[in-house]
Amino acid sequence: MDYTAGVVARERSGHTAVLEGGFLYVWGGYLSIADDEVFLPNDEIWLYDIESGVWETHVMRGEVPPPMSGMCGSSLDGEMYIFGGCDDDGHTNQLYHVNLLDGEYTWRKVMNSSGAPPTPRDKLSCWVYKNRLIYFGGYGHKRLIQLDSTKTFVVDEALWVEEVFWGWNNEVHVFNPSTASWSEPHTHGLAPAPRAAHAGATLGSRGYVCGGRVMEARMSDVHCLDLESWTWTEIIPMSPIPMGRSWHTLTAISDSTLFLFGGLSVDCAPLSDGWIFDVQTKLWRELAYPHKNKPRLWHTASLGKDSDVIVFGGSRDYILWVDKGHCNEALVFQTQPYSLIRLCEDCIGRNPRVLLDRLLWLPRRIRQAILKRISFFKPTEKSQAISHAT
Repeated sequence: MDYTAGVVARERSGHTAVLEGGFLYVWGGYLSIADDEVFLPNDEIWLYDIESGVWETHVMRGEVPPPMSGMCGSSLDGEMYIFGGCDDDGHTNQLYHVNLLDGEYTWRKVMNSSGAPPTPRDKLSCWVYKNRLIYFGGYGHKRLIQLDSTKTFVVDEALWVEEVFWGWNNEVHVFNPSTASWSEPHTHGLAPAPRAAHAGATLGSRGYVCGGRVMEARMSDVHCLDLESWTWTEIIPMSPIPMGRSWHTLTAISDSTLFLFGGLSVDCAPLSDGWIFDVQTKLWRELAYPHKNKPRLWHTASLGKDSDVIVFGGSRDYILWVDKGHCNEALVFQTQPYSLIRLCEDCIGRNPRVLLDRLLWLPRRIRQAILKRISFFKPTEKSQAISHAT
């Protein structure tokens, strides 16, 4: 298999990233070269070892999707699915998937599915529940005959051509991979306002939506969809609450808590604040962490080991103004207290010269785990550490 190790993934925004088997898999997105927006290569996938901090890249084959950004990525049973997004031909509603665990990295396009797929869109979200992919919201276009009176679509009056209308939606669409079928369940209760560039997460049998943009408004509201009864509920948090935002992330970090990070404020300022929301007590709590000087928007966030949240890429500037602030750092956010084993591994990783001569006393599995932590904290000393301890 073709691959390259010892390199670092390129800066990017609007990409997709999922975590499987200790690796963060990154695909797509775009960056700026001079005054042009350039999509990243579509025939490569980047792997980030969250234990060692080492990157490698692999060549992808098969029915490779076009280069794009703004697609919705999700992981189910070792497969990465991407839906929607924007490519050189505009918005799309195609669905692709690739096995991340067989080492082949061969794309397959979903063809001949039954039911009606969502209309073309980007900046949407996805919940994964009972082996189904459940998509919500996004920005895209519909034709006049596709519009209805149910208030599920808000027209962007600044952008429409003849009978093609652009705008935001609050639709719920379900894809079942086992039957290759699309469906649109009838929901109950008061649905969130149509939106895009919002954030979503799954907790148990419920899907959560936070914030996002419609028209010129950026919101901070929280809504919950029961994925069994298809009933919407708005959660009214107790103060304080985060400011309204878009292009942020929401990550489930326990059975009852969600972690919100970054985004773009109502004043178009990049944000670096992080908050934990308890869905049972309805309380927001701002989290203290060492990345306060690293704002991000249109990044990705994935749940790692020990409830860590791994944030990758995104922009540190308002991309519609500057468009030169794309990042390629992997930021780690500790959201829960670490176990004693994790604390010991990290302590040794930070102090390799003091304890390196004792690593040979450890069982091989533990020794390899510690070598990865040494690599993570001291990348420049990795080769020396391995040569002394293996």
